Amino acid sequence: MRATIGDVNHSALAAFLKSRRDRIRPSDVGLPTGPRRRVPGLRREEVAHLAGLSADYYTELERGRGARPSAQVLAALARALRLNGDERDHLFHLADRPVPPAAHGPAAHVQPGLLGLLDQLSTTPAQVITDLHETLVQNPLAAALVGRPPALRGPRASFVHRWFTEPEARTLYPPEDHPHHSRVFVADLQAVAARRGSDMEVSRMVAVLRAHSREFATLWDTHDVALRRTDHKRIVHPALGVIELDCNSLFSEDGRQRLLWFSAPPGTEGAARLSLLSVVGTQDMTASTPA
Repeated sequence: MRATIGDVNHSALAAFLKSRRDRIRPSDVGLPTGPRRRVPGLRREEVAHLAGLSADYYTELERGRGARPSAQVLAALARALRLNGDERDHLFHLADRPVPPAAHGPAAHVQPGLLGLLDQLSTTPAQVITDLHETLVQNPLAAALVGRPPALRGPRASFVHRWFTEPEARTLYPPEDHPHHSRVFVADLQAVAARRGSDMEVSRMVAVLRAHSREFATLWDTHDVALRRTDHKRIVHPALGVIELDCNSLFSEDGRQRLLWFSAPPGTEGAARLSLLSVVGTQDMTASTPA
């Protein structure tokens, strides 16, 4: 018999969640296999941890019980279970929730290929962002290095927007480096605007930034265009001081998302300070996440 509450197919939802959990190997998400693992994929509590849910709540979902999961919970489960776009949409349909638009804003579904690579980067700071520099997901070392992103929606979710409108966003970099980052951000946004064409999201952002920042307007009118693929950064960490790093980018096929990772040559001061990040953790972190 079909177990439903309203239009939610709880039995089908439970079966789908279990089938997706069973196919993921612990190593796929950066977890140890362990000698006593008796399940083909992840354990329930591991999925709950990856999704930021309680183990009891997730267990109830797999048992076909409990309240209808919210869109936020479904999005978190889609990320934890590495669902592709069709699978994510199916999950939302089973829970009788509207399928959110793809690849827009900080709540966008992270592309599985980038998320899988992020899982493998456990020893270097890394995060996935949108082409408008909205942070989607980051590993613990990235949070320790640059801080967690503020819980924002709309234009202010973009680090580029905050860079030109909120002075505190610039404390992440030394003041003498600010002109360089401003030029890079604007040239990158020019390239994104050209690729997106007549996209209202970009047009509105450009209009707002031109109105609020003379610096942005001046740089925009130079028409310099360059996607940011690599960059050398000096990041101001509240506990470790200035850390010199290389920032590299890997773009999704449609260009809407990017995997960023930070590294330093072995034997350098930057490499030494990176090694301290796992010890320092996220304590006393006050900087906003760059994107």
